[in-house]
Amino acid sequence: MEARASAKFLRGSAQKARLVVDMIRGKNVNQALAILRYSNKRAALGIEKCVKSAIANANEAAEKANVSVDPDDLWLKAAYVDRGPTKNRSRMRPAPQGRAYRERRHFCHVTVLVSSDREEAQAKTDAKRGDAKPAVSKSAKRGGAAAAPRMKRAGKSETNTSSETAADDQPKKKPSKASSKLGGALRRKKKTDE
Repeated sequence: MEARASAKFLRGSAQKARLVVDMIRGKNVNQALAILRYSNKRAALGIEKCVKSAIANANEAAEKANVSVDPDDLWLKAAYVDRGPTKNRSRMRPAPQGRAYRERRHFCHVTVLVSSDREEAQAKTDAKRGDAKPAVSKSAKRGGAAAAPRMKRAGKSETNTSSETAADDQPKKKPSKASSKLGGALRRKKKTDE
């Protein structure tokens, strides 16, 4: 059983609301509500109302379909934020030297989809436990040098002693300009002394 709810024209930018939505996506409904209640973000209040509305919509749809759904078994299948209008929402803010800065007031639209499907929820928990295959990175999918494991640099020859290899492993320092100028001045002084 799936149900969705959307909250339109929430005050605040979509970028800031996405920070809150990213924290709760894929979590159990009770965990999501706890995160939203104690979140320090301004957008959390509107998103919390939207999640509660989605839970109520799921209960209503379950009653109409004559199916029993436990609200504690619901989880957030999808949650996303779209950008709302900023037209006719520009204000002027006083700035130094008699100027005025234009300030745009943003709106956003939040959509939450809750689900009670057992298979998908079980697959998610299996993935968290590590039963499923680990995800492959994009660079590994592409192949090439990005996917190849890094090889350790081999020594120059096998006859090197341990002290020589330790000296080879340490990076060599380049002389700085100041020290090279100083070295040149010392060389010139020695030549003039001779």
